Amino acid sequence: MSNVLPWAWAIIALVVSFLELYSPGYYLIWIACAAAVTAALTFILGLSINAQLITFIIAAVGACVAGHFIYRRLLGVSGQIPLLNQRDVELIGKKGVACEDFQFGQGKVRLGDTVWLAEGPALRKGAGVFVKAVRGTVVIVDVLASVADDRPG
Repeated sequence: MSNVLPWAWAIIALVVSFLELYSPGYYLIWIACAAAVTAALTFILGLSINAQLITFIIAAVGACVAGHFIYRRLLGVSGQIPLLNQRDVELIGKKGVACEDFQFGQGKVRLGDTVWLAEGPALRKGAGVFVKAVRGTVVIVDVLASVADDRPG
C-alpha cells in the first residue's frame, strides 16, 4: 500500500496540472505542485498517510501563497486598480464633438466612435468638448478652451 501512494500523488499532480489548462484560474497549478512535492517526499522519505496529508496541506497553502505573489509581480499589479471594465473612468479627459445643440443643458456628444448622452453648458452642434466627469451613462462635458483642441481625440 505504501508503494502505491507516491504514484497516486504523482498521478494527481499530472491530472490537476492538465485541469489547469482548461480552467479559468491560476491556482490549480500550485495545487499540482503541492501534490508533486508530496509525491517526491513520499518517494524519498516513505511518509505515512497522515504525514502525506499534512505535507500536501502545508505544500498547497505555501504554493498558493507563493503563486499569489508570483502572479502579482508578473502581472504588474502594484496596488493600482486597473481600469478594466471601467469605461467611465477612462472617458474623463477625452475630447469630442457635440452631435446636436444642447437644450436645457442636455444633448449628445461623439467621443471616438461612440455617441454619449451628455450634460453641460449651452453648446452648438460641432462644438469641441472634453469630459469632466461621468454619472452613470451620462458624460458631463465642458467647452474646449481653444480652437486648436476642437479635434476629437
